[in-house]
Amino acid sequence: MKKFLTMWYTCFLVVITPISAFAAVLDIQEVTSPKGLSAWLVEDHSVPVIAVSFSFLGAGAVNDGEAKQGLSQMLSNTLDEGAGAYNSQQFQKALNDYAITLRFSSSRDDFGGSLKTLSVNKDKAFELLNLSLTTPHLEGEAVARMAQANMSRVRSSMTDPEWMVARLTNAVIYDGHPYALNSGGTLTGLAQITPDDLRAKLKDQMGRDRLKVAVAGDITAAELGHVLDRIFGELPARSHVAEVGAATIPEGGDPVLLKKDIPQSVVTWVFSGIPVHDPDYPAVEILNYILGGAGFGSRLMDEVREKRGLTYGIYSDLGELKNSAILTVGCSTKNASASEVLVLTQDIITGITQKPVSEEELRDARANLIGSVLLGLTSTDRIAGAMLSMQELELPATYFDERIARLNRVNEKDVLRVAQRLFDGHAPKIILVGAPEISHTVKEVSTLPNVE
Repeated sequence: MKKFLTMWYTCFLVVITPISAFAAVLDIQEVTSPKGLSAWLVEDHSVPVIAVSFSFLGAGAVNDGEAKQGLSQMLSNTLDEGAGAYNSQQFQKALNDYAITLRFSSSRDDFGGSLKTLSVNKDKAFELLNLSLTTPHLEGEAVARMAQANMSRVRSSMTDPEWMVARLTNAVIYDGHPYALNSGGTLTGLAQITPDDLRAKLKDQMGRDRLKVAVAGDITAAELGHVLDRIFGELPARSHVAEVGAATIPEGGDPVLLKKDIPQSVVTWVFSGIPVHDPDYPAVEILNYILGGAGFGSRLMDEVREKRGLTYGIYSDLGELKNSAILTVGCSTKNASASEVLVLTQDIITGITQKPVSEEELRDARANLIGSVLLGLTSTDRIAGAMLSMQELELPATYFDERIARLNRVNEKDVLRVAQRLFDGHAPKIILVGAPEISHTVKEVSTLPNVE
């Protein structure tokens, strides 16, 4: 049975619920403010630092639209360019003078930010965060300056093969879905974004109903309840964002090639993955670590780099979005060895479906994955960020403890079964940038989608 504690503070009620009282990793409290805002809190008074992470669910780049790609990116760049009585220089000076770190960011799914401050400067920090969300200037000069900076970034990225293959991969595997759009913006879209566009997004999509907040550090639950209202209480009650459906990852077909006259080809393989809520997710984490997530010591690195010298590095990774889960493999190799790498990589992937992984591989993967949970929680801002990620993915406050327990239960047969679930009968979507010497028939594209 949950134990509820109530505290009266300046005549208002703050509700504090210990939602993971028996957690071994994080002791998370849920705090509810007098206005009904909620946050997850890990108190730590050992150092005089407070970290706040927050997110507006669904307010990310998926809601920018094709014509204004980069709108969320631009808003994240300009919210600290003056607010309230502070012009841009004064706002930045205040952050610097009070040693406050304030950042805004946009993902494909969500829009949010983070604040880190010394406890002694918390009032100023909370004031500046509130002003940036409620009365940002979003003036023409700052917007134009940030648009030019982002367009320069896009132009520079167009010379980077790694960026090009990532951009092409998103366009290919999410074709027809908002995830295919360029969250960083297109040259045309960035040039068209106006201050009014930014104000409209802030007003329409940053409502209290979609707000998630995580706080760690030198603040009590009773105080935090009123801080939540002070920072976020003036925001609109409701948000207006479009709901986005699940993305379907295509399989097989001819590799997609953007031909570039460069000495090495960059290759990405994409498989449909397993969502984080799936009971098999701990097993796929271990599978990914053994296949290529470990870097040195993984099967891909051992076979493709160490034994044959075909690449400097080859890795696998799990990608989790609200409406998509993928497993990717990526590397670069000399154009002349591209065909050998394609065949060898597929052989390694097929091999992991044919017999159980070794006891040593399983033990090492489990130990490293469990260790990474603890190593990722070594500072207030990391703890706040981790709690926010859990909320964004709709995971319970006890997730880290449950994850460790579930990883410990995974055995060799589980990994084999999950490998077969992922790879048997499922051909990857392959994307290349470069001038690879391969015998495959390819689908060649002449330009990168959603860049110009």
